[in-house]
Amino acid sequence: MFKNFAPGLVCFLLALVCLPASAQSGQKKEDKEKKMDEFIQNQVSNLENSLKLETWQTFYVDSILNHDYRAMQDELDNLSSAKVSNTDIYIRTQDKWNEQIYQALSKVMNEAQWNKYLKMGAAREKKFRDKRISRAEAKQ
Repeated sequence: MFKNFAPGLVCFLLALVCLPASAQSGQKKEDKEKKMDEFIQNQVSNLENSLKLETWQTFYVDSILNHDYRAMQDELDNLSSAKVSNTDIYIRTQDKWNEQIYQALSKVMNEAQWNKYLKMGAAREKKFRDKRISRAEAKQ
């Protein structure tokens, strides 16, 4: 259910960033915001149901995801507005925010929930992020 969380997120966010600007940008912005709200709410619901989060944990997870996904989207929008075409920069930005989400969620979950979260794909995505970071550092 949650295994394809990060790859789906990458595709979702890239699609949002790549939407063409038009005369109907106000409507597109509302649609984009609505899609972001739905995406975040689905992620919160998935985590809540899969990990059997307590009410206070759900509150924090919702706050973390809302803040960090919106901040990531703002940063990606700024890159897009600046006409940045290097996909590595977009991926590094996503990795930075996904790492922040990973670290924040680790503080909210108990050990059993965290282990289950890791098994749901978070550990694999963390491994991929770390590999990308080490390859980028090796290039420098």
